[in-house]
Amino acid sequence: MRILLFVSMMVSILLANDIKVAVAANVSYAIDDLKKEFLATHPQSHIDIIVASTGKLTTQILHNAPFDILLGANEAYPQKVYDNHYAISKPIVYAKGALIYLSTQDLNLSNPIELLKSDKISKIAIANPKTAPYGTAAFQALQNAKVLDDIKHKFIYGESISSTLTYTLRGADIGLVAKSSIYSPKLKIQNLVYKDVDKSLYTPISQAMVLLKNAQNNQDAKKFFEFLQTSKAKEIFQKYGYITQ
Repeated sequence: MRILLFVSMMVSILLANDIKVAVAANVSYAIDDLKKEFLATHPQSHIDIIVASTGKLTTQILHNAPFDILLGANEAYPQKVYDNHYAISKPIVYAKGALIYLSTQDLNLSNPIELLKSDKISKIAIANPKTAPYGTAAFQALQNAKVLDDIKHKFIYGESISSTLTYTLRGADIGLVAKSSIYSPKLKIQNLVYKDVDKSLYTPISQAMVLLKNAQNNQDAKKFFEFLQTSKAKEIFQKYGYITQ
């Protein structure tokens, strides 16, 4: 009986596949809880997390990086992956993200647009719109607020929303970052002020995911992809400031 049990366990281990998940930087704060919840019922699985800007991850996928799942920061990049036949599922929106103004300084954020133009602000951290969807959204918001051209000279660019958060905390007077950032462990010991960016100024950030062709024969990856669509996963995303309805 013990031998059969041992053989069964070994077979399970041998059949188990590593799951390589390419994760948009803004999701890095939620992914550990998602991973923990999945592994509680799939202990034989092993999940590797690769965090970067969605643009950078997409480029890697289009150059045959061996990822199984892409959790993007918008719909456009996952759609590009699908259109180029690197995904075996159409993009699925798993959450919607939002932008906030964030600062380590004791700033009055009652009128953030005027504040950005003022002499009180000399450095504004913002994600690179060429590689980070949250940077695109920030540019759109500032352009619609008719201040972009007036304040572009103040920008400090982060490659991803994660590096933009670092610049916000360490060097800039203020940053435009993902709302999920305020749930980062880094921020729990910080004295911070923040305010939502007016959602009417930018297109809602619908974040989509795709199951990649590398996962064609990876049952564990398929199960994790399915898990990310469950009500339990949605609860975790909501905990980190996302909208899932």
